[in-house]
Amino acid sequence: MSLSLIVTGAKGRMGSTIARLVLDDPDLHLAAVVERPGHTAGLETFGCTVTESLEAALPQHPGAVVVDFTAPEATLAHARAVAATGNPLVMGTTGLTRAQLTELEALAATAPLFWSPNMSIGINALCRVLPLLERILGAAYDLEIVETHHKAKKDAPSGTALKLAQVLADSRGVDLEAAGTYCRHGIIGARKPEEIGIQTLRGGDVVGDHTVFFFGPGERIEVTHRAHSRENFARGALRAARWLADQKPGCLYSMADMMDGV
Repeated sequence: MSLSLIVTGAKGRMGSTIARLVLDDPDLHLAAVVERPGHTAGLETFGCTVTESLEAALPQHPGAVVVDFTAPEATLAHARAVAATGNPLVMGTTGLTRAQLTELEALAATAPLFWSPNMSIGINALCRVLPLLERILGAAYDLEIVETHHKAKKDAPSGTALKLAQVLADSRGVDLEAAGTYCRHGIIGARKPEEIGIQTLRGGDVVGDHTVFFFGPGERIEVTHRAHSRENFARGALRAARWLADQKPGCLYSMADMMDGV
């Protein structure tokens, strides 16, 4: 039996990519697409239910997994909607505040919720490798992250860069709020040993590049992930949807939870 999916933000970069991949997969069924009022024109070509709100789609498709790549406020609204129906929800929205994530954690008590700032399997494998490198190299190596994205990306640094920084901070035992350094300009003095630099580049149509630097005495190590296509993230989201369909409410799931079974 095919898995039914509802895709929100269906005219966005990620939403449209996900919807097309669902249509191409015989094991998946595109039950509905959702787009904000006044922007649904053309979505009928997907051959499924088209609505201007998730609340309108959910009663028609009980049990369908919702996949959401929209904006923070819209994502919160969608999470509240599925909390009332119990539909699983996969979220790839970035730019969420700590307060918004806390609300998602609370809503996860009544519906299976999954959130990741980056659905790439490669990036999430990198998150597992970085603590090993950090432990081997030790505090003598300075940590810096540089991320590059297309000129239309609204949030900075990227959610992925912040995730990588948090992984490194946890491994090193420092508070990212205190150690994170996001801009350097002027006469600011020497670099502090505990700093984790996170720098942002924006331009062109770059899908997403992230490089983690370990600067040591007499050498440096660079670990880079480059996304060549949004299909990379879309396929990761669909893998998460398949996994989440079998999970119960109780916590805000992540890629780490899904990969624990690998």
